[in-house]
Parts: sequence; structure tokens; C-alpha cells
Amino acid sequence: MKNGIMAEKKKIIAGIVFLGLALYMASVVPSVEMAWVMGLLVLTIYLFAFEVVDVDVTAISIMVLLGLSTLFAPVMGLKEGLVSTDLIFQGFSSNAVMSIIAVMIIGAGLDKTGIMSKVAAFILNAGGTSEKRIIPIVSSTVGIISSFMQNVGAAALFIPVVSRISARSGLPMSRLLMPMGFCAILGGTVTMVGSSPLILLNDLILTSNHALPEAQQMQTWGLFSVTPVGLALVFTGIIYFVIAGRFVLPTESSKADASKATNTMEYFQNIYGIDYAMFEIVVPPGSPLIGHILNDIEQKEHIRIIAAIKGNTKDVAIGPNGVARDYTIEANTILGVLGSENYIQAFANKYDLDIKDDLEYFAESLSASRSGVAEVVIPPGSQLIGKSARDVWLRKTYGLAMVALHREGETMSAGEGIRDLPFQAGDTLVVHTLWTNLDRIAKDKNFVVVTTEYPHEEIRPHKVGWAALFFAIALSMVLFTDLKLSVALLTGAIGMVLSGVLKIDEAYEAVSWKTVFLLASLIPLGLAVETSGTAGWIAEQTLKVVGDMPVWVIQASIAVLATFFTLVMSNVGATVLLVPLAVNIALGVEGADPAVFALTVAIATSNSFLIPTHQVNALIMGPAGYRVPDFMRAGGIMTILFLIVMMVMMSLVF
Repeated sequence: MKNGIMAEKKKIIAGIVFLGLALYMASVVPSVEMAWVMGLLVLTIYLFAFEVVDVDVTAISIMVLLGLSTLFAPVMGLKEGLVSTDLIFQGFSSNAVMSIIAVMIIGAGLDKTGIMSKVAAFILNAGGTSEKRIIPIVSSTVGIISSFMQNVGAAALFIPVVSRISARSGLPMSRLLMPMGFCAILGGTVTMVGSSPLILLNDLILTSNHALPEAQQMQTWGLFSVTPVGLALVFTGIIYFVIAGRFVLPTESSKADASKATNTMEYFQNIYGIDYAMFEIVVPPGSPLIGHILNDIEQKEHIRIIAAIKGNTKDVAIGPNGVARDYTIEANTILGVLGSENYIQAFANKYDLDIKDDLEYFAESLSASRSGVAEVVIPPGSQLIGKSARDVWLRKTYGLAMVALHREGETMSAGEGIRDLPFQAGDTLVVHTLWTNLDRIAKDKNFVVVTTEYPHEEIRPHKVGWAALFFAIALSMVLFTDLKLSVALLTGAIGMVLSGVLKIDEAYEAVSWKTVFLLASLIPLGLAVETSGTAGWIAEQTLKVVGDMPVWVIQASIAVLATFFTLVMSNVGATVLLVPLAVNIALGVEGADPAVFALTVAIATSNSFLIPTHQVNALIMGPAGYRVPDFMRAGGIMTILFLIVMMVMMSLVF
């Protein structure tokens, strides 16, 4: 209660401070139009920073206020609205927003075929479940990919991968998505095709050359001219999160993490009082267990073996026709074992077995997103009544590994001979199973499935060829044609729908509409900042202060200015506005290279970590449950590091 009151007081005090700032800024700008735009800009920053309302509500509200300025223009002292009503909704059809919708659909299609599960499994095999190992692997991979395609596309493709990794490692998505997203943005600085500002830069340089004498003509930049700077920035981002991640990343589980409903140990403890957990055990050569079949050991040792991998193969035996009581254990067999920790430890000691600290080989197949605990009831009329689990080979035939049986108010565990008891109508079987099996069992009249809260995910591995084809088509169009990014990506998205990789309803569900409205609604504000002259005025005032300082100070000031502009308007808009200004300043400063100053602007417009206005930040905000203060805490330090590393590397390279 006290914390809530204190938070409200902070918002009120901050509101008064921001109001004072808005009034002051309005009093010093040269026009009424700039004064109103400056006021709305300050209001937006305040609402974002203190989350008075949700960020998408803030963005929509600002868009509506800009639209209403047309109606109230005479009262506001304006000749016309701050943004024409014909342009107020153009954000919803913008290239950026349509591109984001397309990449979300493409990412969902790739995930639906199981491709992302395999990528996640590979990363988990390489990185285990350690945050300090997973973050560098994921972030560096995304950073490299985003150096050759739009960073928002690279980030969107890896959101399903990070989701899978989170489910299987137990790490909250909030600890993984921000490092991935930031490195996707940083990866856009590795090549001249990695981000829109860098793609645009050479055209802007050629345009500026038309107004320059031959002696001052600038050379355009090559594809890898900026690579040393970009790689240093990506490396900085990775090191930053490895070292400081535990301090700056949110520690609480997000909404996405809360959806992992079926944790085996927690379910047993809360509902049946059976303290079971899943363990991965390796049978080394020379173990007395070699040559035994499961029937010899499970009941005696009070354990259930859910899955197995023989030798060094990668084939997991699980589900129907997987492991059964006649399964023979060989040297180097890897077992997925369910049981109480004390029984597991005794089992391992007795047979000289190695217990792994975490699930490695079974990280995917036994993850909460693919398998877990369920309750199944034997109904009257079931053909199983009078037969035991052993009689019907329950695990082998149905993929149900029974770990407890609840009958007439009493719960019996796996070590109490439950597999030999004939089933009765009304028996509740507590089983460990794959969710795909449970879906199939739900249609079998011999069972009534009680558990409903589990991932009903229909994987379509037979569509992997179509998914890969349309992803390749979209990527090829992005890299090798001049086609608009949104058109290229939507080609891949609609291809996945037409080929049956996704149903159209699934495509709609894949889109984070919160993200769409956030970005689309902010575009008119950027337009107002630019067309009102507010952006140009801010740039001029900044440069008046640093005009007589050393070259590196002026260059750094331009970088800071570009960083600020890209937080409140599109990075393309900031680049178009500031590159001509930076070139003209460099021409007037002895020893300054105008092409390097222009490049400074194009790189610095990727320094967008402080608030979730960048497309990538907006994209990861919902899935990880981030709030604006999360970005301000982690992004504030990243912003400073970006500026320092960029300036140092540019001075060394150029």
C-alpha cells in the first residue's frame, strides 16, 4: 500500500517537473507550432518513462491528440493541424509496420514446422541451461544474421527460439530477449546493408556531392567499411549482458514464463504430495545396470523411466513404441528418469550411474512445452476395466507412463505395484506423457482426459519444405532486389498461409497487435517533429554550443544528437535530417572528414535502447513482459557504451 502511494507521489512530482520543462521549452522555441510539438514530445517521454498508462495507449493517445489539433487549430493559434488528418493513420500502412507484421507471421510459420525447436535444441546442447553461455550464443547468432537482413526480421525469427530455450532451461524470457534484441540492433551496424540508415547513407552522400565542388567530393562506403565498428559494438553488447545482466535485467518471471503450466515436481507436490522430479542419468561402461531390462528395476527402485537414448545416437525413445518394460539397458545409454531425489540418488549409487546437473539430451523432448504430468480417468464402459497397466502395455501402447494411481481417496505411487492392479471405473491415473499423445488419448473412448491446461500445439513437420522455401524467397528478395522490405516479407508470409504452413487464424494470432499499434501510432509524432522544424531547431541549438570545440567533440555531439532523434522519430527520418547538417558542419571544421561525419549519423541512429520506440524493442516488449523502466535501466548503460565504443573505433579505423 505504501509503495503504491509513493509511486503515485513520484508520478505527480515528475509530472510537475515535466510540465515545467514543457512550458520552458515552449517559451524558447521560435514558433507556436514548435511549442505545441515540443509539449507533446515532453508529454510522450513522461508517459513512457512513468507508465501512467500502457505504452500502446500512450502512443494512440498522442496520435489522437495530433489528429484533434486540426479541429482546435484556431484555438491553439495554428493555421492548420500539427499533422494533416490525411496522414495521421499512414503509420498503419508504413513499410516498417507491415514488415513487422510479416516477420511475425514468418517466424510463427517456421516455428510451426519445428525448425525453431531444432535450433533451440542445438543452442541448449551447446550452452546447457547457463544464462552466461546461452546469452552469447543466441546474441552473437542474431547479431551476425541481422548484419545481412533487417534487424527486426532477425529478432522476430529468434523470438520462438528464445521462447523454446526459456521453456526448456527454466530461464525467464525476460533474461534472454533483451540481450537478443539489443544485439539484433547492434548487428545492423556490421555491414552497409544491415540497417535502413546505412543502406540510405550512400544515396545521401551522392546527393550532397551535387552541391559540393570537385575537391570536396565524398567517396561512398563499401559493404564492409563499417564492419570493424559494428563487430566491436556487437561484442560490447554481449560482454555487457554477460557481466552486468544479473544487475540490469528483470529478475521476475514474465507473463510468458507464467504460462509454463505443467511443472512436474510442482504438480506432484501440490496435488498428490509426491515429491517427484525429472533427472537425466548416464549409464557408463562397467555399470552393473548394463543388461538389465526396465521390468527388473523400476518397481524395486521406486522410479519411472520416461525416455532413453542408446549409446551415442540422437534418437530419443519416448512415447508409443518408445521405452517399455522389456527395454534393455546398454553401456552409454542415457535415461530420462522420474522419481524422488532420494530414490534417484540411491539408484545411481547402487549401479554406479552419473546424474547430470541439468537436462541436456532431453532438454527438448522432456521440456514443459512438449511433455508433462496429466490426469487420466478410466470411465465406465472402458475396455481397460479389469486389465492392468502391465496387461495393456500402457507405456508402450499409449505413451502413458503411470507414476501414481488415485482410487477411492487414496493415492498409490509407482513403487507400490500399481502397474499390476486391474483398472476400475473411476480410477485416476497420474501419468507422464507427451502432449501430442494426450491430444490423441483425448479422442480414445477408453480414457477421459482431465488435464486441459497444456500446450495444444499442432506441429507440422511435413510442411518444413514449404516454410523453408518461402522464407528463402523472402530473404532473397530482401538481399538481392530493390523491392520494398514489406512487400518482400509479406510474400513469404502469405506463401506460408497459401501452402498450409499456417492457417489464416494462426497468422492473425501470431501478430502482436500491441506492437503494431505502438509503432504505427508513434509515426505521426515523428512526422510532426520533422515537418514543424522542431528537429532542425534542436540540432541548430546543439551545434551552437559545440561549434568551436575539437573535431572529436563535435563528432560526438552529432552522435548524441542522432541518438536523441532516433528515440523520438524514425531512424531513417533522423538520418535524412542530420546527414546534410553533419556534412556542412564537417566542411566548416578544419581536419573533419564530411563522409565520416555522415557515417557517424548513420551508425548512431542504431543507438536506440533507452525506450521501446525502436521496432526491435517494441517487438520483444510483449513476449518478455518488459516495462519501460526495464529498458531505461538496461538501455541507459548500453546507450553510453555504444557512444564510447563507436567514437573510439571510428577514431582508430577512420
